[in-house]
Amino acid sequence: MTASPRATELALAAAQAAADKIAQDILILDVSERLTITDCFVIASAENERQVKAAVDEIEEKLRALGAKPLRREGEREGRWVLLDFADIVVHVLRAEERVYYSLERLWKDCPVIPFVDATVGAGVAAAATGGVAGAGAGTAEPR
Repeated sequence: MTASPRATELALAAAQAAADKIAQDILILDVSERLTITDCFVIASAENERQVKAAVDEIEEKLRALGAKPLRREGEREGRWVLLDFADIVVHVLRAEERVYYSLERLWKDCPVIPFVDATVGAGVAAAATGGVAGAGAGTAEPR
């Protein structure tokens, strides 16, 4: 069993939305074989509470445009680890310190990674190749 196409679509959109708001170390895990309640985890880091909130707001906005709204939103008040539960996917946006401390990647290390490449990085590379101004984004399919 693997993540549904809808879950994969939402996870990739959430990852791109996070990258658009300068989230880092973005990882998508297919947890469908381990959990029955969701197909994917999207995990992203941010440097401070303001960036966590910006990433969360952008993710929610982009996924609403795709017809998905969160069933639950937890941790927003503290802004250190916000969880958005969209049923098909669960998004975790954490401050970098919490990400290291809780090490979600280690807990779910047996789950397959769904590749994600930040579209703004690709656009920056294309612009540089054609002599345009390169824009840089953050996002990677592998944790650091």
